[in-house]
Formats: sequence, structure tokens, C-alpha cells
Amino acid sequence: MLTITVAQDGSGDFASVSEAVLAVPYDCRAEIHIGPGTYREKLVCEKKDIALLGAGMDETRIVWGDGGRLPHPDGRPTHTFRSYTAFFSGEGLRVENLTIENDAGPGAEVGQAVAAYVDSARAFFADVRLLGNQDTLFCAPLPEKEREKDGFLGPRGLAPRRPTAQYYRHCQIAGDIDFIFGGADALFEQCTIRTVNNHLPASYVTAPSGRADGLGFVFWDCDFVSDDCPAGTVFLGRPWRPTGKTAVLDCCLGAHIAPEGFSPWQSRTDSDLACFAEAGSTGAGAAARGAWVKQLDSQQAEELLRCARKLCRPE
Repeated sequence: MLTITVAQDGSGDFASVSEAVLAVPYDCRAEIHIGPGTYREKLVCEKKDIALLGAGMDETRIVWGDGGRLPHPDGRPTHTFRSYTAFFSGEGLRVENLTIENDAGPGAEVGQAVAAYVDSARAFFADVRLLGNQDTLFCAPLPEKEREKDGFLGPRGLAPRRPTAQYYRHCQIAGDIDFIFGGADALFEQCTIRTVNNHLPASYVTAPSGRADGLGFVFWDCDFVSDDCPAGTVFLGRPWRPTGKTAVLDCCLGAHIAPEGFSPWQSRTDSDLACFAEAGSTGAGAAARGAWVKQLDSQQAEELLRCARKLCRPE
């Protein structure tokens, strides 16, 4: 295995994360150890099996500031899927002990602004902070069809869709609108999910778009918190595509979570195909949901969690 060090003071093999990634042959398994500092760069990481290991969430930060409404060098708007701070692809990915941030600003001003675009076949994030506003974390793949011109402009827009399995442990993820979205099968274990208060009438944590026979997004033992969002204004999810799924298991929900729990996608009528489930919620945001939200008994919740761990956890 290849081991590379990155240090801003010149003491490592490279001074930037991007240079270190480019130095790795595609088929070579590699670990990149990233020292303390703020690395202001737009990272593209397309290696077969790679690990990015920071010095801690507060010590190692990768930051960029593209927004979907901001101009791109080709003369068009950047759009959602070119706004990423870090794009990951390949077969195996491990990211630990660092922060990835898109600091473009609120979506009302700059549009969607992705911090991490995760398209690796298998991805593992541990003790990682993902910061943004609208569309912070994109868990690929994209849906099959876009709904508006140039909606999928960017990486993988024209490529065949492939399934991904993603696992997030002890991570902190922050945003306001659809800030965990996409078609992956993904398990979030003991994470802090923070809704940023951008004074919006309503906010949404997840926007799943996965297959009807897929797992979707599963949250277990997570804390859903907010930066002073008004009570009852944040929904746990809404379906970006009709068959999207989100399940919330044994999580603590703050008072910012809406009593309905989940929401349809805007005014569309195809949301009845989605699957939203909940079990064991505690906290001020826990409530009796409507019939649209499936209430799982303990056995059903345990089985779903078992399946999620089997599919998404690294071997």
C-alpha cells in the first residue's frame, strides 16, 4: 500500500490534497495522511481504493465555495452537481477525521452548494464533518432522468447509473434544504444531523431518490439538532423521486422537527410511492405521525438495521 503525507508547511510529500491524490496510480491502494490546516481547493478523487485521513475535524479542513447559481467558466451557471467541494468516485473510499465544507452561502443567495459528492461504489466516512447549506451531501447515484435542462450537468450526468453503499459513523452533517440527498443505500450511525437556520419557512433533512427495491437512507441512534430553527419547521425528509426511502430508528429529535415528520415533494402527487419509516424516536420532535409514515415495531426496526449494516458497513 502506498502512503503519502500532505502538510502545508512543506514537511510532507505534498502541500495540497489534490496533488497527493493525482500522484496515486489508479489501481494502487493508498492512504493519504493530511496534516492540520485549511486546504482551499476543489478536490476530484477518482481512485480505485483510497483513504483520506485527517488530523481531526477541527484541525484538517477542505473548503471550497461554488454555488449552483454562480457563474461557471463555460459561461453557464455552475448548477448543483458542479458545485461540489470534493468529488469522490472509484471502488473503495475511506475518509476520516477531517471537515469538508462548501462555504458559498445560503441557497437563496447562491443556489445549491454541495460539500461532498460521493459516487464511490463503497464509501466509509468516520468522524467527518460535512458543512453547507442547501444540498450538502450528495449520496450518488443520480436519478435516471433530469427534470430540467442541465439539471444533472457535471460528473456522471451521462454515465450509466450504478448502485453505491455508503456508511457514515460519528459524523456531523449540517445544512438546511435537502442536505442529505440522492439514490444511495446509506447507513448513518450515531451521527449529529444539524439543520442550519437560514430563516426559511420550512427545511428538509433528506431527499432520497433510490430504487423501490433499495434500502434508501437509514439513520440509527442519531441526534437531529438545529441552530435555533423555529419549532416544527424542519421535516425529516421528502422524496426527490417517487420511490425514495428514509428510515429514522432510535434517534433523538429536537423541537425543530415538524409533527408530520415527513413531507411530499412540493406539490407533486407521485410521493405516495415513497417509503418513510420511524421507530423509537425520542425528544421534543417525536410525535404521532400520519398514516403516510410507517411505524416499525422493534422486530422490524432490528431487521432493517441488520440489513443496513450488512449492506453498507465495510467488510
